[in-house]
Amino acid sequence: MLHTYYLLFLDSFAVIFTLIMLRVLCYRWLFYLHVFQQLGYKTNELRGWLKEHWNERVIPRSFAYFLLSTMVLIFGAKVLMIRLSLTAEAIIIFSWGITYLSSTKIFRPEKVKKPLIWTARLKRLSIPFGLSSIVLPLLATYLGFSGWLNDAFVHSRLQGAASIQFDAPSLALGLALGYTFIPLFLLLAGYLTAPIEQQIQNGYKLQARKKLASLPHLKVIAITGSYGKTSVKFILRDLLKERFSVCVTPGSFNTPMGICKVINNDLQAYHQILILEMGARYAGNISELCDIAQPNISIVSNVGLAHLETFESQEVIAKEKGTLVDRLKKDGLAVLNGNDPVVSRMGEYRNDIKRIHVGLSSTQESTTNLLLKASNINYSTEGTHFKLNKNSAKSSLEQWEIQCPLLGEHNVQNLLLALGVGDHLGLRMNTMQLAASHIKPIQHRLELKAIDDYFMIDDAFNSNPIGAKNAVEILGAFRSSQRFIITPGMIELGNLEAEENNKFGAHIAEANLDYAFIVGLERGKVIEQGYLEAGGNPERLERVKSLFEANDKLKQRIRPGDIVLYENDLPDIYNE
Repeated sequence: MLHTYYLLFLDSFAVIFTLIMLRVLCYRWLFYLHVFQQLGYKTNELRGWLKEHWNERVIPRSFAYFLLSTMVLIFGAKVLMIRLSLTAEAIIIFSWGITYLSSTKIFRPEKVKKPLIWTARLKRLSIPFGLSSIVLPLLATYLGFSGWLNDAFVHSRLQGAASIQFDAPSLALGLALGYTFIPLFLLLAGYLTAPIEQQIQNGYKLQARKKLASLPHLKVIAITGSYGKTSVKFILRDLLKERFSVCVTPGSFNTPMGICKVINNDLQAYHQILILEMGARYAGNISELCDIAQPNISIVSNVGLAHLETFESQEVIAKEKGTLVDRLKKDGLAVLNGNDPVVSRMGEYRNDIKRIHVGLSSTQESTTNLLLKASNINYSTEGTHFKLNKNSAKSSLEQWEIQCPLLGEHNVQNLLLALGVGDHLGLRMNTMQLAASHIKPIQHRLELKAIDDYFMIDDAFNSNPIGAKNAVEILGAFRSSQRFIITPGMIELGNLEAEENNKFGAHIAEANLDYAFIVGLERGKVIEQGYLEAGGNPERLERVKSLFEANDKLKQRIRPGDIVLYENDLPDIYNE
């Protein structure tokens, strides 16, 4: 009787172990779906992420210990001709498994900035991913509890033992293999569903092209650049809505599906202007977007280092951004940043379009004369004030005083690009001057907010060297209170990422801020190095694991009237 109860106890232990492992597998499965969604469902980027996080997430140290110890137990005992009893195998393997693998913390962070969203695409992806992922765990459970590999099971059946009986090594090894192959099954599911997703996307693109063709009166304005696209878009919207009915893509909608969604669902027959932001991570992206909506007016803000990791060189970036001018309709308008020598030359070969240049007088100008020029720029708690000069055919120079609630010279440049479009479309400068004073700060782009009893500059969506430097300089200009910065630095800069983050650290030191929280214990080392090399006080900088930890530490230091800059905000997959 005691022996029977003992076997039942072991069986119960095996069931509990299996349930614990299946729980871990479930959380790991959801974690990788979340990663893939944050990577834009791009299999090439998932491969890179898996390679980069191989030791942390794919095969974590705890799992490697369990797998190695299990293999040693199974094969080492056979080599040494040692026959372990079922009890010994079960206790050793299950104890190791629960010790090393029972925690789901690595796949279940307490806080996430952007949770997993069950979109239609994610649901389609989950079918092959789920079916492939469940095969090994189910097979392991069947083989483990059927006990067909275990001589003790056969013997117990012959003796009529009242027990399920199980084979511990096959159960543990099968579940471990199921754990191992989850990211590989996700890659496989991504490849399998890619043709289906392509067909679905082609249908949306065709629908968008047909709708645009049915609206011949509509003017399409497209905006691109390494940075500043979204800011230009919303500034332009606020200027043009004074006279026109405007449809604009929300947020950072700058992909083919984002643009198609707006055209198919939001664009109406009464709209006169459609403003589209066109982003690019790879060569050919702009051309793909222009195939959907060919612009009447193209705006190019700049050519920088954003997405250098995928473009590989600044020359490729410049060529890609220039595609927006190359694809401009005949008799169209190109509004170009005259302070960027690469941008100012775009479309020089085209005699069938009009090109205008705008820029800052304090920056080196291109050889082309600027139609609109900003000078005498200064800041206050009300925003930015500057003097606008226009070269006019009526007179040699026209001048206006412009006040807007935006911060930074780059936002002045963004406003100039929008003013250039408005001027071309016939808006009076006095009208745009008034509209500029009422422009709403662009969310997450040097957006000044009052939070309880302190102030925050939200620059969470800015991740380029020039924008980050400008943000730090603006924060440094505030002198009446403590100044904090929370930042993870910059990513997707390819081989220049370390160098640019080192420079960024130096900018933080030169701004003489009161305290800096660098998010990323490993990634932040380069920023800290640049900070210290530039003479920064080591007692005023701290590296932390996540944004949430930085916020907790900020609460211990911040006082009424202080100001904190949030510079860049990376997805949860970059938390350490």
